[in-house]
Amino acid sequence: MKDTLHSLYLAGGNYLANGEVPQPTKKAPGDLADKVNLVLGIAAWAGTAAGVAGVLITGIMMAVSMKRGEGSEHLSRLGMVAGGCVLVATAGPTVQFLFA
Repeated sequence: MKDTLHSLYLAGGNYLANGEVPQPTKKAPGDLADKVNLVLGIAAWAGTAAGVAGVLITGIMMAVSMKRGEGSEHLSRLGMVAGGCVLVATAGPTVQFLFA
């Protein structure tokens, strides 16, 4: 074990000394990329559907409360739903900006 670590240490030193740092590829295998894109597409669709449902449910709750004459904190609930919608909508571009 000690010899293996020592040889890896020397090999790393040779890479750095010669300026030959290996550059791994950033491309995933085709089959894996297709499956990951499918899962991410479904998650994005589900997030959008949840945002629309959240706005509809909050609107219904506001209408029912106003008809009954009750006051409630529906505006804060609507703000939370809107914040979630913004996160879902900007998740892809944000990750691409940070890691591309």
